[in-house]
Amino acid sequence: MNRVMEPRIQYAKTSDGVSIAYAVFGEGTPLVYTAGSGGVHFYTHLAISRRSVDQLMAAGLQVIRYDGRGTGSSDRNVRDFSLETGLLDLEAVVERLGLERFALVGRLAGAPAAIAYAARRPERVSHLVLRDPWASAADIQSFPDQRILKAMRPLAEEHWELISLNVGYLGLGFNDSELVKEYAAALRSGMTAAVWMAQDEAANEIDVTGLLEAVSAPTLVVLDTTFWDRSPDAEAVWGGAAKKIAASILDARVVTTDDFAAAVGEFVHAGYQSTVTAGRTAAPGALQTILFTDVEGSTVLTDRLGDAAARDVMREHERITREALRAHGGSEVKTMGDGFMASFSSATKALDCAVAIQKAFDVPGTTVGARRASPLRPEHGIRVRIGLNAGEPIAEDDPNGRSDLFGTAVIVAARIAAQAHGGEILVSDVVRQLVAGKGFVFNDRGGQALKGFEDPVHVWEVRWTD
Repeated sequence: MNRVMEPRIQYAKTSDGVSIAYAVFGEGTPLVYTAGSGGVHFYTHLAISRRSVDQLMAAGLQVIRYDGRGTGSSDRNVRDFSLETGLLDLEAVVERLGLERFALVGRLAGAPAAIAYAARRPERVSHLVLRDPWASAADIQSFPDQRILKAMRPLAEEHWELISLNVGYLGLGFNDSELVKEYAAALRSGMTAAVWMAQDEAANEIDVTGLLEAVSAPTLVVLDTTFWDRSPDAEAVWGGAAKKIAASILDARVVTTDDFAAAVGEFVHAGYQSTVTAGRTAAPGALQTILFTDVEGSTVLTDRLGDAAARDVMREHERITREALRAHGGSEVKTMGDGFMASFSSATKALDCAVAIQKAFDVPGTTVGARRASPLRPEHGIRVRIGLNAGEPIAEDDPNGRSDLFGTAVIVAARIAAQAHGGEILVSDVVRQLVAGKGFVFNDRGGQALKGFEDPVHVWEVRWTD
């Protein structure tokens, strides 16, 4: 087996106390692999893994790989391999390195964790790359190799060498027996048979389909022909699973290639941005639509329900609003206790988001794409007022390093929101003109006197129930 000098291994501690081994290769734009995409251990023991890292570094990327819990040089004495623990491993490495923004790669079984992290931490993920991915194990169960792997599970501990060779042949094909032997040896040295079985069983329980629409990072779905060519069933099963993901993530790009590194390098460096995230990195002076929300009578609500119950209700309000922002490409600028300030690169998406928020609160218990029960009830009487304006705000960082927006466009949006009653969406005339012909219905509220402005501002009510 070809061995190379081991990379410099460092360690990050997860919030549940597991030590995760990681290594950093090269310089450039940071690109983090999820553990399911192959860790540091595979880099050291497998030539094709080293070639992949070298190619990505040549494309101007700084590659960060880590061993997931239970494998490689990470803590081995663990048995929980759920999606949530996988996210803890990823978060530990990201925090240890102090990464603010980075590209994230998920391949095969590593794709669900990458999808979940991108959906939950949109402020961190600059680009999402999914290589031959699946979102739900059910999407790939018809693939013959999956049925074979399941049948081999009970034999793994007693015949680990034989099983590891078969796993290698299933994944790498039958054309290069030396490569398969190298892979099988790396697999055996990197994890026990018990861990392999536990990981495989846990993967069958994972389903992140419900999070796909919440992904707002520019996304590249890579269909790797070097993988597909190994099985006539791969295109139908794995290709179908990958395309299902691409169809659910807004503006996701799909590429079929045998040169993964080149595709990723072009994607990350070409400045591509989906319409979802374009507003987050808008150049100074770029036109943006500013949205303000506010819960009407939040103080009365607290007095009526009590601190604890009112906080539960407000927490649900925050969750619903944030899900609507993610679903419509909004960037949360800040929260003000009982309301939000957000920005959008598209006035249409901003108004769609405002309507979605009002609809969520119009029917108590309804959530935006969530599957759990909401604590909101008719007697809580949550009513949100929303105001929007468009202009060219000034972007500055606050003392804590968080980006904020200032200027007349922002002030007008806040003043318009203050004019609204609970359940209303009010917009400036510039917003109405930007969305002309997009199917929205308005009532003319005429010129409104706004605090701090000498001249009245023309305001329109959005008839969102229509």
